[in-house]
Amino acid sequence: MRPRDLLLALLVAAVWGANFVFLHVGLETVPPLLFNALRFGFAAFPAILFLGRPRVGWRWVVAVGLVLGVVKYSLLNGSLHAGMPAGLSSVLLQSAAGFTLVIGFLALGERPRRRQLVGLGIAACGIAVVGLRIGGDLPLGAFALLIGAAAAWGVSNVLTRRAAPPDALRFMVWVSAVATLPLLALSLVFEGPARDLAALRAMGWPEVGAVFWGSVVSTLFGFGVWGALMRRYSAATVSSFALLVPFFGLGFAALALRERPHLTDLVGAVLVVGGVLWGARATRPTAPASDIPAPALAAVPAPVVAPVRGLVAVPAPAVVPAPGLAAVPAPAVAPVPGRPATPGTVRNVTGHCGDLPGSAEFDHGRDQVAGPLPTR
Repeated sequence: MRPRDLLLALLVAAVWGANFVFLHVGLETVPPLLFNALRFGFAAFPAILFLGRPRVGWRWVVAVGLVLGVVKYSLLNGSLHAGMPAGLSSVLLQSAAGFTLVIGFLALGERPRRRQLVGLGIAACGIAVVGLRIGGDLPLGAFALLIGAAAAWGVSNVLTRRAAPPDALRFMVWVSAVATLPLLALSLVFEGPARDLAALRAMGWPEVGAVFWGSVVSTLFGFGVWGALMRRYSAATVSSFALLVPFFGLGFAALALRERPHLTDLVGAVLVVGGVLWGARATRPTAPASDIPAPALAAVPAPVVAPVRGLVAVPAPAVVPAPGLAAVPAPAVAPVPGRPATPGTVRNVTGHCGDLPGSAEFDHGRDQVAGPLPTR
């Protein structure tokens, strides 16, 4: 990876890690659902007017918008609002990789490898270690909401993988647009118009900065750079930088919010991130078809015909020209301008404009095509 791209990948990981701190700041004044609606609303508009339509089916945009934008981030904001530490949230949210593995098996029939199952077990042990603090200064409700957010993130990961969007930024902008109106409706129903209006009036520069960071910096800048890196490098290379997000989250939370993680938090963080990393090493990128060498074909010898007993091989009679007749050579065929005269040759045209394998072109005075014509 080039030094410039390496710095960009580190910067995106730092931006996403700091996002947990800005969420904590914004949620001190703005209710969780309303903050979520503002974040996705400003991420979608006015960017949606300049990026054009998404390049995937609308069902995937709606599904990811509801699961990721509405469910996942509402549960995450609710967890932070209920007292979940920001730094610890950035760590436990990485357990979404385990939920992605389980949901992929249940919904798509993707059989996990043994190494992935071991990584899932290690990450589950890390979550259990962090859960030892429940009942003290770690509320059970906040912990449950965060695990629910990780499960919703796992569902959205499977949906996004099925959608396979070619442009991550454009896809996220449309996902944000889908999530905005349902979040506003949920905020009016559960948080109430009076509370929402009071929160909007009380918003200061810290809350405005938190919304700006979540919408513009984290979503537009983060996913824009991430998508550009994914087009230049392999998914395994780029996604490995996402494992740095919880460490940035812990660091920024300690510096800005004075959070002091407990020993069980640190042990759990190491187990969760280590389990995710261990399971991620089980995946091997598949080489493209053009990079896979074709197997060598051994020359097949002609079959040997055993002579029949009692019969003697008779050589073919030699052809003797008649007396007084000279051998007449075959008439020369004038070549067509721009192409050689190659009667009886076969030219393979496989690979041109998406041609079907095995199609061939014969030259017998005029071109004929064996097999179906290539289509676009």
